[in-house]
Amino acid sequence: MLLHDDPAHAFMPYPASPVPCAGTGPLSGLTFGVKDLFDVAGYPTGAGNPHMLALSGIKTRTAPTVQKLLDAGARFVGKTHTDELAFSMNGQNAHFGTPRNGAAPDRIPGGSSNGSASAVSNDLCDTALGTDTGGSVRAPASHCGLFGLRPTHGRISLQGAHDLSPSFDTCGFFARDISTLERVADVLLGADAEPLASLPAQPRLLMPTDAWGLLAPEVQAAHAGALERIKATLGSATPCTLALQDFATMAEHFRILQGREAWTTDGSFIRRHAPVLGPGVVDRFMWASTLTDAPVAESHAFRLRFKAHLSALLGTDGVLILPTMPDIAPLLTTPADALQDYRVAAMRLLCSAGLAGAAQLTLPLSSRLGAPLGLSLLGPAGSDRGLVQLARRIVGH
Repeated sequence: MLLHDDPAHAFMPYPASPVPCAGTGPLSGLTFGVKDLFDVAGYPTGAGNPHMLALSGIKTRTAPTVQKLLDAGARFVGKTHTDELAFSMNGQNAHFGTPRNGAAPDRIPGGSSNGSASAVSNDLCDTALGTDTGGSVRAPASHCGLFGLRPTHGRISLQGAHDLSPSFDTCGFFARDISTLERVADVLLGADAEPLASLPAQPRLLMPTDAWGLLAPEVQAAHAGALERIKATLGSATPCTLALQDFATMAEHFRILQGREAWTTDGSFIRRHAPVLGPGVVDRFMWASTLTDAPVAESHAFRLRFKAHLSALLGTDGVLILPTMPDIAPLLTTPADALQDYRVAAMRLLCSAGLAGAAQLTLPLSSRLGAPLGLSLLGPAGSDRGLVQLARRIVGH
């Protein structure tokens, strides 16, 4: 860590090792943190697990995406905490603790990119890299009052980063303000190969009434002002149905595919070293180890059907307006069983982008009980930069 102090417990307390950056560039003047899944020369990569950290050694190469930020003039300030092996969503690591939610200190930060969201929300850096497999950028961005992008699958390189479920894993990033989000997007995304057909005019907005129906009435009410803001800026949204079968079925297929890939990624490490895994994480890995080929094949087939369904719904110019999370962040004192129930509810909202490999950007537009609540734009695969442009039009400054 290159900061003098970390009051939010957002960064891994690694000995400071300077990482050179360009003297000038489009990101000059910005500081950034890096989730401790990415390799940075001069630092280990612990992936949120002490045994993995012990095996890591000091890396001699920097992940290409990190290097892009450095080459653009951004200054690296440290590696941020992650949920253990990135296989959680609460932001609570049994070994390394819980980073502080800068927008709601009495609530969980969300994960697994917990340290990155904490660092940005506590103003310890301007932007930070995270990963998003099942919601690990979108969830903490919503909970911590940040902009957070889950890009189109494969859009930003994950070379030099520890995998969880490679067919779902994406490299995303956080920002407190739209200007910083745009600057980082310019560097990491570039231009969309197939821009949203309606930009810079009006997009074809879609309102998935089945997704909104998953929310409690008080949560729906909390989004009313943000929805009016979007309507005033971009026009009305057409009602539609997002789910294929139902959201519980979709989330279960996602869980099966994610679990099989997570065990393929980390199973040999777990079998060989028998590392101590935290609550919840150990349960998910043990369940994943029992998956047989038949349900995995069924889930693969479902994924293809849903991808075709969403592609037909969005076309090249459709954008879904949907809630990022089922509610504001749970309190730090919330019991484990209630957090698990919240995770299940969250996956029903989050799994669509993952199953389809689509881009989703969450915006800090709503709040409830004094805590932030994100609202998302979900667009066709490859529409990442277009979603950022829409966010600029909505936010306006």
